[in-house]
Amino acid sequence: DWAADYYQHPLGEVLPLGLSPRERRGQPERALTETGIRLTARGQGLPDGAPHRAPKQAALVSRLKLGPLPVTKLKAEGFSSAVIKALKDHALVEGCELTTEAAWQTRSPPLPANAEQQTAIDQIVAAAGAFSVHLLYGVTGSGKTEVYLQSVADCLNRGRQALVLLPEIALTPQTLARFEARFEAPVIALHSGMGDAERDRAWVSARRGRAAVILGTRSSVFVPLLSPGLIIVDEEHDAAYVQQDGFRYSARDVAIKRAQLEQCPVVLGSATPSLESWHNAELGRFQRHSLTQRAGAGTLPTLRQIDISGLELSAGLSPELLHKIEAALGRRHQVLVFLNRRGFANALLCHDCGWSSDCADCDARMTLHKTPPGLHCHHCGRRSALPRQCPRCQSRRLVGTGVGTQQTETFLAERFADFPVIRVDSDTMTSRQAMPDLIEQLAGGDPVLMIGTQMLSKGHHFPHVTLVAVVDADALLFSPDFRGEERLLQLLTQVGGRAGRDGTPSEVLIQTRHPDHPLMQHLDQPYHTALPALLNHRIQAGLPPHGALGVIRCDSQDRQEGLGFLSQIRNSIAAPRSAQIIGPLSAAMARRKNRYRSQLVISAGSRSMLAKVMTDLITAAEAARHSHRLSWSVDIDPYESL
Repeated sequence: DWAADYYQHPLGEVLPLGLSPRERRGQPERALTETGIRLTARGQGLPDGAPHRAPKQAALVSRLKLGPLPVTKLKAEGFSSAVIKALKDHALVEGCELTTEAAWQTRSPPLPANAEQQTAIDQIVAAAGAFSVHLLYGVTGSGKTEVYLQSVADCLNRGRQALVLLPEIALTPQTLARFEARFEAPVIALHSGMGDAERDRAWVSARRGRAAVILGTRSSVFVPLLSPGLIIVDEEHDAAYVQQDGFRYSARDVAIKRAQLEQCPVVLGSATPSLESWHNAELGRFQRHSLTQRAGAGTLPTLRQIDISGLELSAGLSPELLHKIEAALGRRHQVLVFLNRRGFANALLCHDCGWSSDCADCDARMTLHKTPPGLHCHHCGRRSALPRQCPRCQSRRLVGTGVGTQQTETFLAERFADFPVIRVDSDTMTSRQAMPDLIEQLAGGDPVLMIGTQMLSKGHHFPHVTLVAVVDADALLFSPDFRGEERLLQLLTQVGGRAGRDGTPSEVLIQTRHPDHPLMQHLDQPYHTALPALLNHRIQAGLPPHGALGVIRCDSQDRQEGLGFLSQIRNSIAAPRSAQIIGPLSAAMARRKNRYRSQLVISAGSRSMLAKVMTDLITAAEAARHSHRLSWSVDIDPYESL
């Protein structure tokens, strides 16, 4: 009820988020069973050590004399399908369905905590059984996960469940492995990459209290728990926690409200906290714990800017940066090159008449891709063949403009042919196993040159990377969105944090044409030192966290119809003096997927005033006449206002 009320969305569309896939289809809850193996009467009668000529089979028989076990557990212990089948063929074992509950206990001892970690752990543990919000602000590699693990251990010792939210599916296997290694307890994952049957089992396991730890992405914040004791939101600043279509919500904010309702602590962890969370900590609403040093042998990298104004670049790379890459590879180190732009080039242009590869369905240019060749719109998904000549003047002098990961990958592979070059973006990381395989490859320590997008900044542990190169730091520097500078600061801090995690001296090099910009001047300082200036800008503009923001978004097949609809509902209410209604305005990208987007932006001095104005506008929108081709939605606390 709270989520539907706060985000002003129909309750009937919010309730299904708390149901399993089967329940959403109107089917009964799945029985919570697992396929197991047990000894037959004949198997029970075998003497110790039998079958004598098959030691692996004998070991399995001995193991099963203690009771039936899940097949998954037996395989994890090294008993292959062939061993199980051989015993089945001799009628010594048989399959069964298990519903036994696992004991919750710690499998391996905790790592030694430093003083800062121990203080955070002690204060989080002391808060058990009541609502409180803890902002765990730790530099990259400071051991935030160890704080999570020890806090979860206390939660399990009290017989309570822990919900751990992660921003990306790609982080799940790595985190799941760490939790499973620490706890002798059911640890389950929940994310959109799982099939319905797998999600059903995990959902029921969580609701019945069998699962001790639930690791999940955004929508997992709604999973029902029998006995919740702790909620953790890792990388709390990440935009992936914000649902930006349909029912729009912030999983971080829902997690905080859920912890209040469940009367348990919630931990928000990040090396780059959002301005909202930092502001709440400054006001004393959240308890802040700071981890200022890297854990273990890790050392923070040195950071330096490279002014590329007027320089001739090769696939976006300056001569100095190429020299640094060559030196790092020569020392047999790993290098990460960060470029947050997929494809080969931003667009395709005609040198003679100026034609550009505009998308037929969006107000955007289609990106040039070389593998496979073609033009792709990264906004609507439209694809077309690569033209051999200009569609307008038939000239063959077509050139790509701008640099993407494919172009930089091609150049680096030719320049450093003796070393593997790996591209990491959504075009290459297409399977669930792709990122775990990459992490395993990098763990070997052999020299590797990675080129990738923000996927590489998402909390991954690359212990052998000693050089991080940021190709284009200016992309978000002059963003029209009010969160643009905050997002850039977070992104550069996070990607730079991939370096120096094993203690080897490391370096972060940032290419920019604006080295004197105030934000760039803060990059070699702790993250939080830049926040007062950003918060002051928000105060002056009346933007969150100083003030409340809401948006009514509209899309239609006709530009004027959408703008007219929003004008109609705006003119039907009288806005109070403490609130401002801006618009109607076309969105920054007015046309997407061949539909025109427009919006009203509502700014208010308080949440209660915002709620009142939004309610009046929604009532007016529901009463307004419009064609069935027009749709509208409500966005409270929007991540983007454009």
